[in-house]
Amino acid sequence: MSSQMVIRMETQLKQRLARLARMEGKTTSRMIREVLESHIKERDIASYIDDLWSRIGKRLKDRGATVHDVEKAIRAVRKGDK
Repeated sequence: MSSQMVIRMETQLKQRLARLARMEGKTTSRMIREVLESHIKERDIASYIDDLWSRIGKRLKDRGATVHDVEKAIRAVRKGDK
């Protein structure tokens, strides 16, 4: 569900945003949403780690690795084995 938010900004910034939005064929609301989403994505470490684990898991699964293989590799690394 969407909700509204009111923000205050300098008139000049609002005008620049509107001009940029028009140049890209977007609404100012869409531009602000995209900027906020990008900003949060870049700084939200939890989401980054979740995504990283998902990618690692997919690659391991694609290579046919099993839970046993992963556990064995973890034990080896913890022991200092290669």
